[in-house]
Amino acid sequence: MSEWLKFGRRFDRPIRRVLPRSLLGRSLLIVLIPLLVTQAIALELFYGNYLSVVSRRLSGSVVGEIAFTLEMLDRHSDETDWILERAREQTQLAMTLKPDGQIVQSGSTHVLGPMDEDLSRTLTEGLHRKFFVNWREDERSVRIDIQLRRGVLEVTAPRKRLDVGPIWLFVVWAVGSSLLLFLIASLFMRNQVKAVGRLTRAAEAFGLGRNPGPIRPEGAQEIRKAAVAFNRMQERVNRFVAQRTGVLAGVSHDLRTPLTRLRLSLAMIPAEEAIAAGALRQDVADMVMDIEEMERLIGSYLSFARGEGAEEPVMTDIGALLEDVIQSTLRAGGVVIGGRSRIVRRSGHKEEAPVEASVRPDALRRVLSNLADNARRHGGRMAFELREGGGQIEITIDDDGPGIPKARREQVFRAYESSGLGGGNGLGLTIVRDIVHAHGGGVRLSDSPMGGLRVALTLPR
Repeated sequence: MSEWLKFGRRFDRPIRRVLPRSLLGRSLLIVLIPLLVTQAIALELFYGNYLSVVSRRLSGSVVGEIAFTLEMLDRHSDETDWILERAREQTQLAMTLKPDGQIVQSGSTHVLGPMDEDLSRTLTEGLHRKFFVNWREDERSVRIDIQLRRGVLEVTAPRKRLDVGPIWLFVVWAVGSSLLLFLIASLFMRNQVKAVGRLTRAAEAFGLGRNPGPIRPEGAQEIRKAAVAFNRMQERVNRFVAQRTGVLAGVSHDLRTPLTRLRLSLAMIPAEEAIAAGALRQDVADMVMDIEEMERLIGSYLSFARGEGAEEPVMTDIGALLEDVIQSTLRAGGVVIGGRSRIVRRSGHKEEAPVEASVRPDALRRVLSNLADNARRHGGRMAFELREGGGQIEITIDDDGPGIPKARREQVFRAYESSGLGGGNGLGLTIVRDIVHAHGGGVRLSDSPMGGLRVALTLPR
């Protein structure tokens, strides 16, 4: 086995030098080689099999009639003219006897195709006489001279009795059809390669920091899917960069306020005279609160920037995970209607079967906890529902709070947009959507039957 590998590696580099480097060239080569092999096999089957068989049969028929005529001439030499006349009428072979004639050369004038070889071989085997075949004297006939004891028998046979048709017609047809098919394949392959080239250029531009915008899906189904995937990736990366940039700007802006208060508090402390500790108690408490606020801001940013990428997806019981979140919400003082989630099944599974999916459990628990905390802060009561069916899992969280106007439902997913809705640092819903999108799902906000907001999470199973 190692010897074969060495042999293959020895010829690998020379072959690579000969092969085209472009995708279009290699694709056309993949089309051209099988096409040429197919046409060569077809030509060999026709020329070497069918044409040869037909040619041998035609030659055998003509030589058999000539042999029969020669036998009649040998037995009835006194009726030569009558025999030749009858042969002309019955066999369409024009025979003329030239007394005392001699054949100067023997053999055949060669033409394209197996006809001359088959006729010469049949004449040699069937007559055992010297002969000469002239294929070029007349386009519509073939002249055969046969040496007899008393002269030369000149036989003129119609060419159609020996020739099945010009071989070049089949060759032209084979070559022409190959070129036509290759041209059509080249046009199709060129369009496919152009689509790949556009995708490549867009990826290179995006990798260099330029924004080429979404590309139009064209070409084969796989190339279209690749273009759609590239557009989604480009949109997600742009959104990711915009969110991180916005979060960084928001954190730097929000840190200025507690830093300014800390600087003012430190500036108001006398630097020379002694001060009682009790007089600074309130100032120290205010500075501690400012430091805690900064820690909270920095922690929220680090949590948002770090994401949940380090956790590996595992098969998780979504119902059990949701129940854990509900119990944590109840311990935190939230009011959950029914005290547990309601599971609605549409896939025909048994009621006791767990609703499982491949997710990052800690990340999903964080999503549900954030939504439960929002519902607890903005509303008095909440309800959880788990639906599964059609290859998807849907988790809905309803509350009876003030809700969110339709005009602002898309804006609240942006960093620090939701901070004005009643507390929080403005990153909760942004983190929720990032984590759900990383799972291949989606987040939808709508009006709740309880009068507040409904948050619907969709996850693929």
